[in-house]
Amino acid sequence: MRSHSRHVGVQSPSFASASALGLALASALAFVLTLWPAIALADGGSDTAAFQRALSHGVLFALGASYLFGVATSLTPCVYPMIAITVSVFGAKEASSRMQGALLSLTFVLGIVFLFAPMGVASALTGKGFGAALGNPWVVALIAIVFLSLAASLFGAFEIALPSSMQTRLSTVGGAGYRGALLLGLVCGLVAAPCVGPFLFGLLGWIATTRNVLVGSAAMTLYGLGLGTLFFAVGTFAVNLPKAGAWMMGIKWLGGVSLAYIALGYIRDALPARSAQKLAHPGTLYGTVGLVLLAVGLTLAGIHIAAERRRSSIAGWSKPTKLASIVPAVVGLFMAVTWSQTAKSSIAAEGDGAKTAAELQWEANESEARARAASEHKPMLVDFGAAWCGACKELEERTFTDPRVRTEGGRYVALHVDATNDDDPGVARVREKYGATAGLPVVLLLDSAGREAVRFTEFVPPDRFLAALASVH
Repeated sequence: MRSHSRHVGVQSPSFASASALGLALASALAFVLTLWPAIALADGGSDTAAFQRALSHGVLFALGASYLFGVATSLTPCVYPMIAITVSVFGAKEASSRMQGALLSLTFVLGIVFLFAPMGVASALTGKGFGAALGNPWVVALIAIVFLSLAASLFGAFEIALPSSMQTRLSTVGGAGYRGALLLGLVCGLVAAPCVGPFLFGLLGWIATTRNVLVGSAAMTLYGLGLGTLFFAVGTFAVNLPKAGAWMMGIKWLGGVSLAYIALGYIRDALPARSAQKLAHPGTLYGTVGLVLLAVGLTLAGIHIAAERRRSSIAGWSKPTKLASIVPAVVGLFMAVTWSQTAKSSIAAEGDGAKTAAELQWEANESEARARAASEHKPMLVDFGAAWCGACKELEERTFTDPRVRTEGGRYVALHVDATNDDDPGVARVREKYGATAGLPVVLLLDSAGREAVRFTEFVPPDRFLAALASVH
């Protein structure tokens, strides 16, 4: 009779190799995610935060980014070393069958999800009415300070942690069995607060600005699933994870650089267009300087990580190179991303026909625009935007300025609804009328009979928007 018992630590070479490969892929995905501001520039929307930019590609893309952010968090020094120990505590390694190990591990992961999902709901609900505040420079400055503080935490300036007495008490919660696994999952994020905190608060801040309860709760659920993925793999398949090491410091460094970039991005995106243009130049020199600074920062960070290895001959270089790497990496990333966007806007403005195509003439009064469209038998273009919405700004700078869009849009009655102030009853009434209450941007195309023909809830590139304009009559 074939035995169903699980032998922890006994693996075939092929399975061990597959496990190592899987972890390597997860690490690579986490690396891509943390540097997303620098590489996701093709069609992206907001540059204010990684998740808001991901949302501009679509909800599913944003939720996938949330999951990868959770995986990245599990690779940090505060979480990764806990995995094998935690799995042993709730008994997955001693389970009588793989199924039992899987169920115990799944229960633990559900505990993590039960901790984080309500946070997403609460953040979205308390974020209601926050949009108008994002137009206040003092509020933007405060948000930037928060993100810089989170970045400083990941760089090691201080730790976001519970009191040691509470941490000790939480670490003894649970025990073997399903009840213990669930309780351990519920406190896992709290015990690992020094590393979980910065990633978690960054995500909650994004949810508060989007004010979408459904997407917010789903994002936090997937973040919890990402954080628990390695716990589930170890508990179910008895995977022997690679030893904790200096590479985890690299994960924290990448997270810190990304959060610092987000802080600068909030400030840049809140500035008036003319002021923001002073921060960047579309010329090649500006972009080259940014890329060189980023390369210098990455090189110094590489030395810092190498110095963190056991018995490293350059151990004394760890702290100096880490400190020296932060400013060039953050400034270089900011310059490279800003240059890329500025260059694209410049190319769009200088495109064929840009000087001859008339700008879209935006109406500000909904009832007057609707009456005009009805009397002239014209279709309507309705754009809901806000000063705090990065994707809305990108629509204005890249799509609505495209000469082909201007030409085709000339046969529309164009209405712009400024939804910056959430408390304005007139704005609320119009948003309710058109079903544009969940989030921004929202762009509608109504045919000449006043029926909705097309709806966009994300950044739309000029070519795609042009095709939609041409299809409505």
